[in-house]
Amino acid sequence: MSKGRFPGCKPAFRDKNLCLICDLIREGQSPFEGKHQEELTGLGEGGAAPKGIRWDHQAICDIIPAGSSVLDLGCGDGELLSRLIKDKGVQGQGVEKDVERVVECIAKGVPVYHADLDEGLAGFPDGFFDYVLLEKTLQVVHKPLFVLEEMLRVGRAGIVSFPNFGHYGIIASFVRTGRMPITPVLPYRWHDTPNIHLFTVNDFLDWARARGVAVEHGLSSADGRVRLFKEEDALQAEEVLFVVSRLSKAKSKRRLPSS
Repeated sequence: MSKGRFPGCKPAFRDKNLCLICDLIREGQSPFEGKHQEELTGLGEGGAAPKGIRWDHQAICDIIPAGSSVLDLGCGDGELLSRLIKDKGVQGQGVEKDVERVVECIAKGVPVYHADLDEGLAGFPDGFFDYVLLEKTLQVVHKPLFVLEEMLRVGRAGIVSFPNFGHYGIIASFVRTGRMPITPVLPYRWHDTPNIHLFTVNDFLDWARARGVAVEHGLSSADGRVRLFKEEDALQAEEVLFVVSRLSKAKSKRRLPSS
């Protein structure tokens, strides 16, 4: 990774918040320290998310420009989408398989479509959404590569967050105990975990390279702090978030905002 510039930052993709990230990096500053933290991400001192708020939800809320169209895949109870609709004025749509969570979305006033992501998104045309979200969902679906392709088909950009099963603590725990690791990020036992496809940061980046997917930006969560993704985070990050796109196929009447 070249010093002073996040790789793959393309002018066609630029928006206000992500431009600020790149500009600060080029100036040799950290956007997640000092005066820039609240301006950019709403993260607290040292890059921590406000109490009670998932760090990836906070980052997504600050990355997505106001008025964008957003599809949330595996939206759960609609917490994130509800916040985006309320605070950012997005045109939001959720997709959720769990009926009980669909009911919770409806109670929050969140538009939701009851469907199984593994069966695809045939009801949505190509390039219809500005952003498609996969927050901690990819590892629980049966067809993760198919879901990723559908994400890039219907969206101009995707935001994907997931636990990094290549974290050094997970590896060390497995080697030390010979048992599936249990961590604050991965609190489940082997027989009750919803995570059916375990993959690492490097696995995801390998997929991106093989499929011609641009990783526009990345964030890492490590030791309770959020920072820009860097190469060593393949081992150090407990969770990561990537903004990805396939620009050659991202054609829509809607346009990503420019800086």
